[in-house]
Amino acid sequence: MIPQAIISTLRSGVSCWRHRSVLVTALRLQALDFRSVCSRSTSAPGTVRSMEDILTRVVVPLPTYETREKSPPAPESNSVEFMHFYRSLEKEEKSQLLATLSHDFGVDHKGVSELAGKLLDTQLRDLATILQVEDRLRYSLTPRYKQLLNHISRVEGGVKFLVDLRADLLEIISSKGSDSPHIRDLNGTLKSLLSEWFSVGLLRLERITWQSPCEILQKISQYEAVHPVRNWTDIKRRVGPYRRCYAFTHAAMPGEPLVVLHVALTEDISDNIQSIVRELATLDLEEDVNKVNTAVFYSISSTQAGLQGVELGNVLIKRVVRELQSEFPHMSQFSSLSPIPGFSSWLQGLLSQHRKEGRMELLTDREWREVADITNTAPDTNALDALRKLISTGEWTRSERLVHVLEPVLMRLCAWYLYGEKRRGYTLNPVANFHLQNGAAMWRLNWHADTSPRGVANSCGIMVNYRYFLQETTSNSAAYMHNKVITVTEQVLGLVSQFQKNSKL
Repeated sequence: MIPQAIISTLRSGVSCWRHRSVLVTALRLQALDFRSVCSRSTSAPGTVRSMEDILTRVVVPLPTYETREKSPPAPESNSVEFMHFYRSLEKEEKSQLLATLSHDFGVDHKGVSELAGKLLDTQLRDLATILQVEDRLRYSLTPRYKQLLNHISRVEGGVKFLVDLRADLLEIISSKGSDSPHIRDLNGTLKSLLSEWFSVGLLRLERITWQSPCEILQKISQYEAVHPVRNWTDIKRRVGPYRRCYAFTHAAMPGEPLVVLHVALTEDISDNIQSIVRELATLDLEEDVNKVNTAVFYSISSTQAGLQGVELGNVLIKRVVRELQSEFPHMSQFSSLSPIPGFSSWLQGLLSQHRKEGRMELLTDREWREVADITNTAPDTNALDALRKLISTGEWTRSERLVHVLEPVLMRLCAWYLYGEKRRGYTLNPVANFHLQNGAAMWRLNWHADTSPRGVANSCGIMVNYRYFLQETTSNSAAYMHNKVITVTEQVLGLVSQFQKNSKL
């Protein structure tokens, strides 16, 4: 039997050893942290040099015109090395790398100028010579970095990497992080490549159901940008009876939905979102085909920021229409139920402008008197200030009387915002622009259509139906795209006329 004194001594030794171990570990961590700080403080020049070194190594020279089809491809390790290096960089370092890549490894401008001059000199020569010089000039306009982008697209995970890289480029451009034309040219080159790689023939349409992999359902929930998913019961309802969820996927990005479309199957065109995303009644029902006459597209979300400008959403809607027609041959109505992002902020700007100019014609005299009476203000700029505050806070929705008074006001203002506010001749609202380009008609504005805090804050709770008359979408799209003509119904035009009458436009 071991004496108690020895046991105590051993315990004390173990305790001391533990404390010593903790102390040594802490000292080591402090030393590592100190070296890390020192390294960071002196790494900037080295980082620049390593960027230049790696770019010189992985961005191979453009083959000569004569050897363009005979030169062996760069080793795959170049692409993998660039991808690993880029991912290891901080945000500012990535911007610096992309700036260097776009500036130093783009088009040989001197060579292009020489070939352009040569093309002018050959205009009196035979056609074959002219065409050959034109082809040489076209080839010389290829940036050196385009080869690297092409090579990256062929390695595992390369396409997803380039999609994310373009998202970084778009962020740099939008945040004014760089006003370099070289950066914009790199973005244009990459967008063109992505448009080819994500063409219609290479996309796969998938229907998402409750039996789909859990990872896909989770991503669908995370990516939902229009009407956020609250829980698993919510997503189960959105892929269950009387609902459809479709997504485009791509072989180069397995398990990654690119754009997602949610559809409600109804008897008629819905005029509010609450009945679609909040009702639980449909959860355990069996679908009755006879009750399905309408497809309402109530949410479409792009999941990849790097695919901005690559047309996927309009193609998805067309594919889904064909899919639904196959499943429900008697289906006769196709419409969106769309949010109106930007309406409230536009309205605040308009009210501020009128306040500054002392103008009061947005509301009729009777409407101003009622607003003034409810808010205990005079029917002048004080009432206008009160109205601005009510709209900015959403407080007006708590007063039945204000809701009644403001309904005609906000409906005609919203109609004008959608129909009359333009940028370069096209509607200012991005959602409206999307559906009108697709050939839909601006069909109906719906009051109290989205009473969620988000819906009230963004668009005063108003939503709009863009209706797809399948026989007219091609002509509607052409009228809008070529002649900037909006196909619109009498309801919307009537509201626009009321706005113009009050505003004396």
